[in-house]
Amino acid sequence: MQILIETIENPNHLNMILGQSHFIKTVEDLHEVMAATVPGAKFGLAFCEASDVCLVRWSGTDPELVELARKNAFALAAGHCFIVFMKEMYPINVLNPIRNLPEVCRIFCATANPVQVVLAETEQGRGILGVIDGFKSKGIETEADIQKRKGLLRAIGYKL
Repeated sequence: MQILIETIENPNHLNMILGQSHFIKTVEDLHEVMAATVPGAKFGLAFCEASDVCLVRWSGTDPELVELARKNAFALAAGHCFIVFMKEMYPINVLNPIRNLPEVCRIFCATANPVQVVLAETEQGRGILGVIDGFKSKGIETEADIQKRKGLLRAIGYKL
């Protein structure tokens, strides 16, 4: 077995979700969730099929995001993983509906941070062991940091 690190290519620091599923219908179900949850959603998604012809399956509403998802999924090439890139929306808008899809097994991360995916590769294939989402902590939040955090949440409309 080899342990590999694959860095997710995300040059514009877009929000993304990386998860694992178990069935080819994930592509259409993810598309439906994204489109139904956020009207006019701009997204691209890709899914690594882990049986039969083992293709990267894909869908989306934004050609640039679709290409980014396809490229990253193919670089991962890990059993039944999926990746979704989005614009003008946040993962918080779609995480619960995605988690509620019957075929979704887990969410590894939902972030706009730099992401490295830790993979195991055997003769059979690849699997995701985990992710490195962003950077290690540099300190403890101060009262000024708390006020800044609260201000940001209100500025982007998530708190009153």
